Amino acid sequence: MLELLDLDRKISKTALERTFPDMKTRLGDCQRAVRAAGVPVVIVFEGWDAAGKGTIINHLAQALDPRGFKVHPVVAATEAERARPWMWRFWNALPAAGNFAIFDRSWYGRVLRDRVEEAVHEGQWRQAYEEVEEFERQLADSGVVLVKFWLHVGRGEQKRRFKRIRQDPATAWRVGKQERRQHRKYKEWLVAVEEMLQRTDRPHAPWTVVEATQERFVRMKVFETVLRAVDAELDRRRREPPPSRQPMPEPPAAPPAQPTILDRVDLKQSLTRPEYEKQLGALQERLFQLEHRLYTARVPAVIVYEGWDAAGKGGNIRRLTQGLDPRGYEVVPIGVPTTEELAHHYLWRFWRQVPKAGHIAIFDRSWYGRVLVERVEGLSTEAEWRRAFTEVNQFEHQLVEFGTAVVKFWLHIDQEEQLRRFQERQGNSHRQWKITGEDWRNRDKWKQYSVAVVEMLERTSTTYAPWTILEADCKLHARVKALRTVADALERALDRA
Repeated sequence: MLELLDLDRKISKTALERTFPDMKTRLGDCQRAVRAAGVPVVIVFEGWDAAGKGTIINHLAQALDPRGFKVHPVVAATEAERARPWMWRFWNALPAAGNFAIFDRSWYGRVLRDRVEEAVHEGQWRQAYEEVEEFERQLADSGVVLVKFWLHVGRGEQKRRFKRIRQDPATAWRVGKQERRQHRKYKEWLVAVEEMLQRTDRPHAPWTVVEATQERFVRMKVFETVLRAVDAELDRRRREPPPSRQPMPEPPAAPPAQPTILDRVDLKQSLTRPEYEKQLGALQERLFQLEHRLYTARVPAVIVYEGWDAAGKGGNIRRLTQGLDPRGYEVVPIGVPTTEELAHHYLWRFWRQVPKAGHIAIFDRSWYGRVLVERVEGLSTEAEWRRAFTEVNQFEHQLVEFGTAVVKFWLHIDQEEQLRRFQERQGNSHRQWKITGEDWRNRDKWKQYSVAVVEMLERTSTTYAPWTILEADCKLHARVKALRTVADALERALDRA
């Protein structure tokens, strides 16, 4: 592909002066339109060292309102970044709706520099292709404008530029060991670049290869490409009707052809208080030891609690954490998303809470809200919640690939037990705060939630992140089963580490 490029493409100074001022004005207009429409824009610059990435980014910055964009220079990962899945830092850098994010290098470093310099093994950079494609697909599906540039120069041109840069004392530092090594390995890099372009050029995330011999030509092509991509998304949003968000209707009254996974749960399972106390203490001691082994082995863990209102999530989490060192875990309560969270991809707020290696994150509700409450209450479109089944599976797979132990609980009770607990809370002045009008409204939609829960369990219980249903009519049984399940999962993760 790259050998077919005409690297001598140029534009005259006169032509640039005639057209470029209008392009800058149009880009400023586009930025204001993007802000009004709530469109996030991500611009990625990859290319050869000395190909001019910094120069073109500077031109873009001069045309944009500085309050609406941020440049992310991607360098070697920090200690905090290395302690989490490698895509974590890029999720954290995503722009809010209506803003631009400009990446000077990006997530493609893993399949380029890391690959050529053997900073990761082959399995890692090959797996990275899958994760990059998932990431970009998710961004595009959520309405992000994604523009990717590869700035291309020949080996001889790169050599001439390095020589010119080294001759200037003010810029000589820019050509160091890493840059000289890339020049020596130009052919190896070329193979990696060609594969990257071929494997990740998609209609929703296309590459634009820029013949970067002349800066004027680069400027024109980059600005034209950005303007075209942003205009296309703005036009699409103007033409398409507003998305439909409808609450889930009550399912038909006819009984299902066969019992669902929830129908088959044996809620009669129970535990006596003496047996509970005996097992609880032993499990908490076991978990205390495992927590410290996790820290030493640098193995992270994610524990997810979902379940019916009043099913006992809070009490279960308290018994889980009771014997742990609080410096090694964090409980993450998930409520209604904030304005900032709503301005990002819905997984953004969960990626930000991913624990670092050796630590435990316990989620009191989670990313499954999209296929539960958002689906039932009509807060997401059908396309959004259907797409989420795949997206959360991909999210969890990336966690597990990093070495994370992922444990997911659904706390199940029947309607009668829920009613009893609701009434008990209402009748106790110290517990009334735990029952709200929303709890009663959710109870009225028990049938809808049941349908959503069954589909969630069936479509997201995977070999790498299975669901465990806790029979929670007896809280004592549910607590002991949860602690044992966590302990067993942590031991398996340690054995794999």
